Amino acid sequence: MRSEKQLVVALGLAVLLGSSPVLAQEKPHVFKGARIIPVSGEPIAQGVLVVQHGKITALGPVGKVKVPKDAVEFDMTGKVLMPGLVDTHSHLGEGSGGDGSAALHPDVRVMDGINPISDTFKRALAGGITTVNVMPGSGHLMSGQTVYLKMREGKTIEDLTFCTDVTNGICGGMKMANGTNPMRPAPFPGTRAKSAAMDRQLFLDAQQYQKKIKAAKGKADKMPERKPQLDPIVEILDGRRIVHFHTHRYEDILTALRLQKEFGFKLVLHHVSEAWKAVDEIKAAGVPASIITLDSPGGKVEAVGIHNSNGAVLERAGVLTAFHTDDGITDSRLFMRNVSLAVRAGMSKEKAIEGITLAGAKMLELDGRVGSLEKGKDADFVVLSGEPFSVYTHVEQTWVEGKKRFDLANPEDKKFATGGYNAYNGALDFHTD
Repeated sequence: MRSEKQLVVALGLAVLLGSSPVLAQEKPHVFKGARIIPVSGEPIAQGVLVVQHGKITALGPVGKVKVPKDAVEFDMTGKVLMPGLVDTHSHLGEGSGGDGSAALHPDVRVMDGINPISDTFKRALAGGITTVNVMPGSGHLMSGQTVYLKMREGKTIEDLTFCTDVTNGICGGMKMANGTNPMRPAPFPGTRAKSAAMDRQLFLDAQQYQKKIKAAKGKADKMPERKPQLDPIVEILDGRRIVHFHTHRYEDILTALRLQKEFGFKLVLHHVSEAWKAVDEIKAAGVPASIITLDSPGGKVEAVGIHNSNGAVLERAGVLTAFHTDDGITDSRLFMRNVSLAVRAGMSKEKAIEGITLAGAKMLELDGRVGSLEKGKDADFVVLSGEPFSVYTHVEQTWVEGKKRFDLANPEDKKFATGGYNAYNGALDFHTD
């Protein structure tokens, strides 16, 4: 079997000789000797991961997995290998959402404002993130449709999305918010009660539109005039689009739960700074929570009650709990480091690891493809220098669908891993040790 170094030499010769280079996924790749954390099962002390054509084809202990004869083998001894991280709430890609013309913009799609070649995505790769839910901002009651992206190499939004039809398909969820962010002068709500009233009216309008669509029974001449603002709300009512709800304070969390109960939509609570107050209500509602940890709270009055013990509290209650960066509120490169604060505050390491992988995948309804290392799933994984939540651990490599997308040993990649914030603005003319 050829080592990684031998493969590089072979590829170089192929180019020099004018022949077609061997593509990364034509041959199986074998990653051998690492401690593997599958998430869906018990850790494997010395494991083997086999990938080909972007998928995981085998996984197990050394000596128990048949290694293909023509495989390209990578020695991972001393490393830790785990699934690519899933960030359920981010603002990468320099995207935008609704404007000041209204408080509710369900027809706005963040993907229409994303720069697919933005250097900000390299921040995610440097942190081990391979799947991300990119949100429009939270300054509206409904700032628009989110988009679920895979950190593949690409030049168009189509290259990055999970959906195959970006024009008519459902490529993400819907961003809603309450609390102080959307409370502004008209046409925005000035109070919490008015915020809920405006949300409710939009859903009631969509229900009437939905009834007309159903009554038409697919007959074009019977269909109501298309309403782009209501189409995505009908998708929510039909259970085909998930609501991602930015909410912080106890009373705001309860309002989000009340709206969910009234209209029966799929809901993921985001931030929930005061989850420790509302844990019984969240558990009773049976909804998941995507939370954030902060080492230096400040800047947002409604988040003053945040506790880094939220993860532990929600875990004890049996609530499906994931984490997010809200990048640039926290840095994607430090995703695991930030989640370690939840472990420090009492959450188990096992549930914290699940919270940055499989739990987030479930909230995005992508767990059939990502979030754990299992045969048949996408070959998205991270190679770490040590245990996930150690301050000494580095993300050494990030692989997406069997292709290496980040390598700390590459000087250009290292600049994004260790440089200052301007690294993401193309300012790479600085020295790193």
